[in-house]
Amino acid sequence: MDHILEVRNVSLQFGGVKALDDVSYHINKGEIFSLIGPNGAGKTSMLNCISGLYRPSNGEIRFEGKNILGMKPYKRTNLGIARAFQNIALFAHMSVLDNLKLGRHILMKSGPLSGGIYWGKAAQEEVYHRRAVEEVIDFLELQEIRHTPVGTLPYGLQKRVEVGRALALEPKLILLDEPMAGMNNAEKEMMARFILDMHELKEMTVVLIEHDLGVVMNLSDHIAVLDFGKQIGFGTPKEIQHNPEVIKAYIGEEEVG
Repeated sequence: MDHILEVRNVSLQFGGVKALDDVSYHINKGEIFSLIGPNGAGKTSMLNCISGLYRPSNGEIRFEGKNILGMKPYKRTNLGIARAFQNIALFAHMSVLDNLKLGRHILMKSGPLSGGIYWGKAAQEEVYHRRAVEEVIDFLELQEIRHTPVGTLPYGLQKRVEVGRALALEPKLILLDEPMAGMNNAEKEMMARFILDMHELKEMTVVLIEHDLGVVMNLSDHIAVLDFGKQIGFGTPKEIQHNPEVIKAYIGEEEVG
């Protein structure tokens, strides 16, 4: 199976603190891949390295065979990497629709004057991008709140819009940092269904950080486990559940179903 992302011996250091310490794993194209571990294990730092917010101290990250270290975040987005943040990164005063439209601005090819210079070019592109946004609204079942200011929505719906902003970029690889945090069970079940649909219907590769181990074990094809910046496990859910080091550091003696 093709590897869409390869992380090779990645370390990340802040002064004397190692956030990541020689981490290596690969992600297969089209799978759901989870990063798990205790708080402070380095999971979000890992996503920051993949998306370009942090530059590793050592190592290499390859996307579709191309080394992306040193590449600006927007260029990684153009390659097909999108990110939904743990802390919601939306414009609270703007509507759901406008937040999703804004998520696509980086894909715009027509300049601000193109509508006047090339008749209809910018307008045609606007129609194309609006169609893509409408598909996200339908996919995440946001039709009834499309014109609602995001800041007035319940937290669970705001998290869904945050995921939608990343989906609006039509990525090949989507990074989801705790998309179910703060949700009730019904909201978690719905988000899990959306993640499965990203994988099965949209054929996206999904990287998931999530603390609910039941969700992780049910959704994931492969899992990497971090603890204090070190990788202590990598494999299928079944392999992770029976990894003694992972059980000791994170899962605990009770087996996760």
